[in-house]
Formats: sequence, C-alpha cells, structure tokens
Amino acid sequence: MRRLVEGEILYRARSIAHGGAAELFAELHPQVSWSDDTLRVRHRCYEATRTLDGGRGLVLVPTVFVWPGVFSQSTPPRQPGLVYPPRGVATLWERPRDRAPDALAALLGRSRAGLLAELDAPASTTELAARTGMPAPTVSHHLTTLRAAGLAVSHRTGRTVLYLRTPLGEALLAGGATP
Repeated sequence: MRRLVEGEILYRARSIAHGGAAELFAELHPQVSWSDDTLRVRHRCYEATRTLDGGRGLVLVPTVFVWPGVFSQSTPPRQPGLVYPPRGVATLWERPRDRAPDALAALLGRSRAGLLAELDAPASTTELAARTGMPAPTVSHHLTTLRAAGLAVSHRTGRTVLYLRTPLGEALLAGGATP
C-alpha cells in the first residue's frame, strides 16, 4: 500500500511539473476533471461550488481505502481536499506473472524486460527482488542499466529509492505505441 501511495505522489509531482494542473488532473479519477481553471468532482448525491481563495490550496490524498470512489472535502473552515485511489491499486491483489512481451525480452533480456514490466508502479530494489525472485544486487545492476538507457528513473523517498518507468520505457513495453 505504501509503495502505491508513494508512487502516486511521485507520479503526480512529475505530472504537475510537466504539464501543470491540466496534466495533474487529466487521469486522476473518472469523477474528476479539470477545464477552464476549474476542478470538477462529480458526486452522486452532492453538488457544491467552492473557490480556493486565500492561498489555502487543495490537499490531494491518495489512499487504497477509497477505491473505486473519490471523496472531496470543501466545507469551510476545513482545508479543501480530494481523497482518491492511487494508480495501480488493483495490483495489490494480483498474482505475479510474466508480463514482458517476448520481443522485448529478446531485445533486453528476460530479466530486464521483466523488471521494466514490474515498474508500472514505483518499486524499490528490495521489493523487485522479492517479486521477481532475483537477488537484490542483480536487480540493482539491471535497474542501473535501465536508467542509463532512459527506460527508468529513480527517486529517493526518505531512505528508500523507488524506480519508475519513463515514457520511453512505457512506449517500449507497449511495443512502440505512444503511451
């Protein structure tokens, strides 16, 4: 759960740095949309309009406990907030499988292709070693190679280094299709 939430925070930080609020909210949740500098959150039984004035901003809270919904807090004087499920929340219950296409495995090698496929959500070397059955030093070596090739990036979170696929890695894994 922690890996997914930390990965979501890194992903959203990259999104807002790259494309601003429009990219940040582009695929956050089906009930959430951004257009004309306005954030819209669709709820079944509730409708309200609030402005984010006075520099209070909006707190985004990714959590696995709200899937598949989204919750918002907009009642003054509380801090406005949006609680939503992180990307990849369904992977918490998946069983490991070989997700690397054969052509990609032939190009990169089965181990590197498998690691690239595992990076759909950020993960540490230790987590990847546990998931793949490879020794941690081997995983670290392969991740270094994937980073050098521009297929993965690393981010430090406290004492942990998390790895994530880059857009180039996404495209390669998708068989050259635009991610």
